Amino acid sequence: MAVHFFEVCLDAGRRRADHCSMTRAATGPRLRPDKNEATRRRLLGAALKVVGRHGYAGTSIGRITRRARVALGTFYTHFGSQQDLFDQLLPHLGEQLLAAIRLRLAGMTDTGEREAAGFDTFFEFLSEYPEFYRVLNEAEIFAPRAHAAHLENMLQGYLRAFGQASARGELAGFSEAEFEPVIYMLLGARQYLAMRYPASAAGANGHPP
Repeated sequence: MAVHFFEVCLDAGRRRADHCSMTRAATGPRLRPDKNEATRRRLLGAALKVVGRHGYAGTSIGRITRRARVALGTFYTHFGSQQDLFDQLLPHLGEQLLAAIRLRLAGMTDTGEREAAGFDTFFEFLSEYPEFYRVLNEAEIFAPRAHAAHLENMLQGYLRAFGQASARGELAGFSEAEFEPVIYMLLGARQYLAMRYPASAAGANGHPP
């Protein structure tokens, strides 16, 4: 009888455990990923502020977690190391920049108008996130993979746009082989103008005069 009673209890416990597992499977994924992503974004936002103020060399996990107001262990839930965060920071910001540019350019087809609008959007983004300039510049030394990935994303976006413009009959004075050098000249122009006219000194509309 004792053995039978134990088996009945064990079976009931298994059913309860299965029920709990099914409940977690049904309800957990709707909440936890959103919460995890929100915490990850908070850490990246804190890293942006810390790197923007202290540079990569002066940044520490402690400074980031204090800024984000999360426990130290929470950092390692989302990033394997400080370098892992550095390698994700610039691409994360770059995707935000590209999303803002895509939104601004929606419906535009003229290449000149698109470039002017993209230029304005870049400096508006820099006005909103002035730390981006330091994150970008120092990444070449402290997060070279992130720097390379960011430049590649920018290049590929431009190449797609130039290819579409060429198909419409624009850019007739340029060969396809010349697209990449022209793109880097445009990116370089933004970089040097951002250095000459930092966000704190930019015009009220967020870009140089």
